[in-house]
Amino acid sequence: MLDIKLVRQDPEAVAEALKKRGFDFDVAQFRAVDARRKAADVDSQNLLAERKSAAKKIGQLVAQGVAVDEAKAQVNETLEKIAARLESLTAEARDAQGALEALLLAVPNIPDEQVPPGASEEDNVEVARWGEPPAFDFPARDHVALGEGLGQLDGETAGRITGSRFTVMYGELARLHRALTQFMLDLHTTEHGYREIYVPYIVNAESLRGTGQLPKFEEDLFRLRAEQEYYLIPTAEVPVTNVARDRIFEASELGDAGLRFACHSPCFRSEAGSYGKDTRGMIRQHQCEKVELVQLVPPEQSDAALEALTGHAERVLQLLRLPYRKVILCAGDLGFSARRTYDLEVWLPGQEAYREISSCSNFGDYQARRMQARWRNPATGKPELIHTINGSGLAVGRTLVAVLENYQQADGSVRVPEVLQARMGGLSTLGG
Repeated sequence: MLDIKLVRQDPEAVAEALKKRGFDFDVAQFRAVDARRKAADVDSQNLLAERKSAAKKIGQLVAQGVAVDEAKAQVNETLEKIAARLESLTAEARDAQGALEALLLAVPNIPDEQVPPGASEEDNVEVARWGEPPAFDFPARDHVALGEGLGQLDGETAGRITGSRFTVMYGELARLHRALTQFMLDLHTTEHGYREIYVPYIVNAESLRGTGQLPKFEEDLFRLRAEQEYYLIPTAEVPVTNVARDRIFEASELGDAGLRFACHSPCFRSEAGSYGKDTRGMIRQHQCEKVELVQLVPPEQSDAALEALTGHAERVLQLLRLPYRKVILCAGDLGFSARRTYDLEVWLPGQEAYREISSCSNFGDYQARRMQARWRNPATGKPELIHTINGSGLAVGRTLVAVLENYQQADGSVRVPEVLQARMGGLSTLGG
């Protein structure tokens, strides 16, 4: 959520900044709702003062010769009228405040100054490439053909069990998926200083509001039951970041590098609006797995934390020797809560294209304000909002896809990346 003080100070400047990401902030609407809230608050305060003053009139009336019982009756009649008006005004103030909060909850984050202009992913800017796409002397297969050829990837059975956009894996392929997960977790916890965390896969609505999925993206979520505000997590970002909700961290708890969490979890997404896109295979599914990286840091460490976290995700690709490119998202392609984002896109020979495998974002204090996640600044002794940073390190299913396609051989077998072979019991080839 944006800082209400900032919005009030210069709503036109906020509207201009949000135009960069294609969002139309209605300044007139904001001013009207805010004025309604202020008026209700002022009227309520005036009535409270009037009630306090009225309560003192009994003595004044008695001093003027009015009988005590009559004086009490007059004052009580006034107090009852004030109470009725106050109840109405309190409700109005509450409704006005709710309308203001609802308005601000629907407003995305302001893009960082470093974010390039643009309207869509076509305007994203490449900042680096690593590795060379493999040159095969045979027609490259995609991961579905490879997995089915090995007899280890089965969409048809998953369709009978559940429906479309689900997958069953068997044998070596299932083990490779597990090996990738363990490899990522071990790398981030032993080399990059993240603390492994296990979290619920079901969260309440308040947690989703805290990270920005609600109210705007409810159609993308799986809600469990109408009478309960419980949802399956779309990403571990939600429960892990909400570890900080309604907390004040001491500087000693954050340490020199802030708090770093690494979490493996399933992710559940309805993929609303994506019908017809990537329906083949494991690129866009209702259920997938990721190793998520989350950092909670003081504001002055925010930019450095994004660079570090992105580098940690890149390290996974480098050790797996998977070609990729790094792009900075333009304003129009930014996620709702992000102020700056790097996407890592891995090369997929089966599609002859780079595809997203990790999205690493700095949210500034946007999520923290929603969650009231704070730290105590030792320089002032006062609580201040922390900054939140997160990204995939990596999406496990898409990494599996990339390994299958980049390590494929002419006979349909797939080499196992060297760094994974020990986790595969020494196996060097799938289907070899």
